[in-house]
Amino acid sequence: MREQFQKELDGVSTTLVQMAGLVRVAMDNATTALLTADLTLAEKVIADDTIIDEIQHELDARTINLIARQSPVASDLRTLITSLRMSADLERMGDLAHHIAKSARMRYPATAVPPELSLTIEEMGRVCSKIIEKVSTIIEKRDADRALEVEKDDDEIDALHRKIIQTLLDPTWKHGIETAIDMTLLGRYYERCADHAVSIARRVYFLVTGSYTKN
Repeated sequence: MREQFQKELDGVSTTLVQMAGLVRVAMDNATTALLTADLTLAEKVIADDTIIDEIQHELDARTINLIARQSPVASDLRTLITSLRMSADLERMGDLAHHIAKSARMRYPATAVPPELSLTIEEMGRVCSKIIEKVSTIIEKRDADRALEVEKDDDEIDALHRKIIQTLLDPTWKHGIETAIDMTLLGRYYERCADHAVSIARRVYFLVTGSYTKN
């Protein structure tokens, strides 16, 4: 019975890694759709978000069922409870990619991002993708050392977010209030995605060490 339970625990981790992979693809595609006004790709991201949602619902049901059937204690219970929280973070990250794709769709056939912010958004997408890929590895390997790196990666996103705000506040801004609102929201979507990744990394660190912070 213990061997079967361990297989089911491993299956939970595998599903979280699968979710992270789907979220990374969604974020990559959403960024591309946003920068190139690719309506087909934006629609794909929007439609595929339901897949991430369904995986989360199935994983949460499976996790709760494991808790009910096995009555786990100590580290096993901690793993299952933490998995519920990580699946919620990943689902929300998928939602943020969905929001980015909806921005691309809303402004089609125009490109939602003005030229002077195109490189900044491209870089935000690249850094987010890097962070999500790292989080996937952290979940799979339970790598506490790499988990500590994610907060530093998040600093890159925060700096890019501040750059967007500075551009919007510049007196030479010429794209109007509507585009300013779009860019404010888009910057926030990427920034929040990275914040959720930090949350996941902290949870993995806690799983491995029993502490949320390094002493």
